Amino acid sequence: MSGDSLGGEKPIRVLLVGPSLEILGGQAVQARRLLTGLSETEGVEVSFLPVNPRLPWPLQLLRRIKYVRTVVTSIAYLGSLPPRLLRTDVVVAFSAGYWSFLLAPVPAILLGRLLGRRVILYYHTGEAEDHLRRHGWFAKPLMRLAHRVVVPSDFLVEVFARYGLVSISVANFIEINTMPFRERTILAPRFLSNRNLEELYNVPCTLRAFAAIQKELPNAVLIVAGSGSQEQMLRRMVKSLGLDNVSFVGSVPPEQMGSLYDAADIYLNSPNIDNMPLSIIEALACGLPVVSTDAGGIPFVIRNEVNGLLVERNDDVGMAAAALRLLREPDLATCLTTTARAEVVERYSWEAVGPQWHRVCRDLLGLTGPTR
Repeated sequence: MSGDSLGGEKPIRVLLVGPSLEILGGQAVQARRLLTGLSETEGVEVSFLPVNPRLPWPLQLLRRIKYVRTVVTSIAYLGSLPPRLLRTDVVVAFSAGYWSFLLAPVPAILLGRLLGRRVILYYHTGEAEDHLRRHGWFAKPLMRLAHRVVVPSDFLVEVFARYGLVSISVANFIEINTMPFRERTILAPRFLSNRNLEELYNVPCTLRAFAAIQKELPNAVLIVAGSGSQEQMLRRMVKSLGLDNVSFVGSVPPEQMGSLYDAADIYLNSPNIDNMPLSIIEALACGLPVVSTDAGGIPFVIRNEVNGLLVERNDDVGMAAAALRLLREPDLATCLTTTARAEVVERYSWEAVGPQWHRVCRDLLGLTGPTR
């Protein structure tokens, strides 16, 4: 929202630096949602700078070449960063770990400090422990250059604290109005997995669990959304396990995910490493009971037998048993989903999270008065 805020204060100019939806994943989705939310916040002017900018047509051909596309895209991003920082008060730099940390948020942190801007490092990945253990010797000094480190879960607050870093938790949020809630009084064996098909998300565990489920319920259906390096291996695994009714639907745009959640009755999630997956929150918002492994920050969102069911990592037998239990105990499923939906509205909506973001930005600039 542009224009002066109440009380005659100039609006806070916020620049979000992160991946666009051309890189479909949790960071890109959250960046778009934060952009939308802050643009509707009184007293804030917000803009977005993608770390993966769209290149002019002749250069787009270079994006097909591994490594070359990284160099060309990084040069385009770095060239656009200084003029955008000159027109902002607070920069929010989205961050994953490893090389992505160096290529995307670090330039924004360094240039932001050089130009006298207030800098927020917004760190997302569940791989933070491994990142800091392996590369903390140079990552930590760079992180400390940010005026604030914001993370989306208390899990990451604890991880960062173990490495001597102070952070504050501002939860991920979803656009609840776009998530179709459906009360499921009787569950059908229609399952959904919605994670990138990469090793850390351990989708093979979900397939093994579904194999056990299908032995008891031959008409069971599994939809696998997402894409990644393990897709062909997972397709071969479906054949080797002799599974029926498994559909790979690829990466699904956020605006189309609601229909997939609505078509399913149980959400399966089996990562070995994770933080605070948006997909779980979305499933809970849609009334889907969730069966998940207890990786990383997931127990900070799912409390076993309160708003979902948890099993140990890589426990496909336990996952299958939990899913079958939901089908056999509809009252349990109703209790879990009722509690979960109420918690999503209370904790993971923009109405809950937006004032926290506004407060962080105002505090950095030394402003006082009510947040909105």
